[in-house]
Amino acid sequence: MISLKLSPVILSFLLLAAHFFRSGIMILSILCLLIPFTLFIKNKWIPRIIQILLILGSMEWIRTIFIFVEERKMYDMPWMRLAIILGSVALFTALSGLLFQIKSVKRFYIK
Repeated sequence: MISLKLSPVILSFLLLAAHFFRSGIMILSILCLLIPFTLFIKNKWIPRIIQILLILGSMEWIRTIFIFVEERKMYDMPWMRLAIILGSVALFTALSGLLFQIKSVKRFYIK
């Protein structure tokens, strides 16, 4: 049941893994694929670490927005849809960290 509640967190890391894979940064891609496995460790520090990593992931999406938008502007290509989609992904990644505030999820990580 806990994996179902945390599925947005898992999806966020899978999206980040795909992003880093596309960028050719294999070590970060593999790391993003392995991080969801730590969600099943019952330790009070896991939620905070995951939340920090999700915020960093969201910041990476925002950085990517700026890079891609500038590139598209330089070639006089449409960029608004790209910014909206990546902005939504950044927001989804950041907000998925709030799932650790659910009572049943909190109880799972308290020893």
